[in-house]
Amino acid sequence: MKPSVAVIGTGFGGLAAVIELKKRGFHDIVVLEKADDVGGVWRENTYPGAACDVPSPFYSYSFEPNPRWPRRFSQQPAILDYMHDVADKYDVRRHVRFGTEVTAASYDDATGKWTVELSTGDAVTVDVLVSAVGQLSRPSVPDIEGMESFAGPSFHSAEWDHDVDLTGKRVAVIGTGASAIQFVPAIQPDVAQMTIFQRTAPYLVPRLDTEFSETHQKVFEKAPVTQLVERGTWYGVTEGLSVAWVYSKALAATIRAVSKAHMKRQTKAKPGLFEKVWPTYQIGCKRILFSSDYLPALAQDNVDLETERIARITPAGVETVDGRVHEADVVIWGTGFKATEFLAPMSIKGSGGRDLHGEWREGAHAYYGMTVPHFPNLFILYGPNTNTGGGSIIYFLEAQAAYLGDYVEHLASVGAPLDVRPEVENDYDERIQGQLSDSVWTQCSSWYRNEHGRITTNWPALGRQYKSQAKFAPADYKVVAR
Repeated sequence: MKPSVAVIGTGFGGLAAVIELKKRGFHDIVVLEKADDVGGVWRENTYPGAACDVPSPFYSYSFEPNPRWPRRFSQQPAILDYMHDVADKYDVRRHVRFGTEVTAASYDDATGKWTVELSTGDAVTVDVLVSAVGQLSRPSVPDIEGMESFAGPSFHSAEWDHDVDLTGKRVAVIGTGASAIQFVPAIQPDVAQMTIFQRTAPYLVPRLDTEFSETHQKVFEKAPVTQLVERGTWYGVTEGLSVAWVYSKALAATIRAVSKAHMKRQTKAKPGLFEKVWPTYQIGCKRILFSSDYLPALAQDNVDLETERIARITPAGVETVDGRVHEADVVIWGTGFKATEFLAPMSIKGSGGRDLHGEWREGAHAYYGMTVPHFPNLFILYGPNTNTGGGSIIYFLEAQAAYLGDYVEHLASVGAPLDVRPEVENDYDERIQGQLSDSVWTQCSSWYRNEHGRITTNWPALGRQYKSQAKFAPADYKVVAR
């Protein structure tokens, strides 16, 4: 039996899944992509200054190193180019149906197959359904009174409107997360006035970026071990963040001290700014951000940082709870993504018509973030509790793709659907949630937690521990009789 497979999405996860399956001799693959190109979040996020905050030699596939990265922290165009090159090299595009969004999928107990319904009105039927839509694909905009009344253009950073010329405009930026700290310094020199509305300040550490010269690139190319050293070094640095958050209060305190010195130094030019931007919550509770140009942008005369809460949006701008209206010509939402709404808005029905979102009403859970009881042959990449507290998600995705390969090989050998045993998944989930229950991520409100307080996004330990533990074992699954 050679199982047929449908993969949803062409981000790093989707590409990794297809490449792994093809390497193992499985070619009956259809990839369903709602856009007109591969790339996932790196296709969608085109805001000024968009870049990765993990160094490129580590934020790339281990099996496909790139000696031609232009920078250590590469920007969106270079990352998307890399993904294009990988997709072409491994002949992924011929499997992709572009402009095809998945609306629903249901498992048939009688046939042991998945029927996947598409926005085109068509449907495909496959043995294995792989979701690679990730955690950061659906922009989140808070429901604020009057937001529809604003007279000027408004847009989310992940849906940047490049037709809007910001030159000489008064711009209101709502949110100070990972995207905002990149686009704010990129647009600050062009705007007349910028008001940034901060709910919670992020911890910032220096971004040790550098341009890779032609000499750098030639050395990487001629002596691949040098690129391996660069990758290994940054693996150690980013894994060190996870060590700090999970195991070492002393290391966390050291990182906090580095952050404080960095932020104080960069806010000297504007008295009172440091007091506004220095966080009051425990470091590591929210995502720590790498930036060496955000705070200098905030110190410029045409930028105001507003810490009063927003009351409403008016036609003229943003009104804060103290009654002031901050006039604006453009509103930009830098408010992140719906990270805890896994696989939404798709309808997923498993064995006996079970609704996946109903099963997850208190919060998403899956065995090593990948398989869910009563949903045979449904496989999730970058699923619940597989986000990294400090490293590269591609490291996790490669481990998950290897697991998928083992899973599909075993499925092919037994010739019948596989369903993770409920007791296995439940014991795993209790262990993970137990580890998370007294973790740093419980110490504040963040996108890591859902409305019930459950941490559904993060892995509670180190990346290498996930890779060593997330190994496919046939005994964890039962073969589904038809």
